[in-house]
Amino acid sequence: MQFTSEQRLDDGVLEREFTLGEIPGILWTPASASASAPAPLILLGHPSLGLRKMYPRLVARARHAAADGFAAATIELPGSGDRPRWAAAEQARADLRRVMEAGEPVSDEIIDALILPLVDKAVPEWQAALDALLSLPEIGGPVGYSGGVISIGVRLAVVEPRIVAAGLFAGSLVPRAMFEEARRVTIPLHVLLQWDDEGNDRQAALDLFDAFGSEEKTLEANMGGHTGVPQFAGDAAARFFSRHLR
Repeated sequence: MQFTSEQRLDDGVLEREFTLGEIPGILWTPASASASAPAPLILLGHPSLGLRKMYPRLVARARHAAADGFAAATIELPGSGDRPRWAAAEQARADLRRVMEAGEPVSDEIIDALILPLVDKAVPEWQAALDALLSLPEIGGPVGYSGGVISIGVRLAVVEPRIVAAGLFAGSLVPRAMFEEARRVTIPLHVLLQWDDEGNDRQAALDLFDAFGSEEKTLEANMGGHTGVPQFAGDAAARFFSRHLR
């Protein structure tokens, strides 16, 4: 991991951009974090829109995490932002746009082509980032995962034992194969669902929640579209992480 820039935000949060090989990322640490008092870590997931476009929402989430005493970090997803183009992913996105603009149902083939290769590539990168982040003296466990493409969160919850709790956003397409993986998830979950989320299958989100094998799992459903998440829903997610990362 190589840090490439550093700035102190007005609330005292230290923001550092880094690279991990070819992968860009951002780390935010609260002013209180130090080698003698390392902060728990929340990995901030996000959709494949690029860190530059997602930055305002990501930094807002990181500031909230820092206010609760947590560090937060994110990395650029494969084929997004400034990373090299990924032809198969761009074709899958084009196919998705085509059927949605035509008002046609999204086929399993399109969902699989869009999501499964992304999960296969992104999850090992998140794990490599976690290795590097936990080597820093000001960062300690436990670790949570928050938001992003829900299938990435599902896979991480299954294969990464350092993640002890996950807050997931049921706002992305889910391949059928992920339902079997969901049954192997056992960590505490807080799942946010926007009831009127445009272009997403509400029943599939409910079925995925039902499939999770966790003994502790909470579904918070609110009226409104994809970007209409109420503030109190974010507050509930913050309380969830405070319970499990302290």
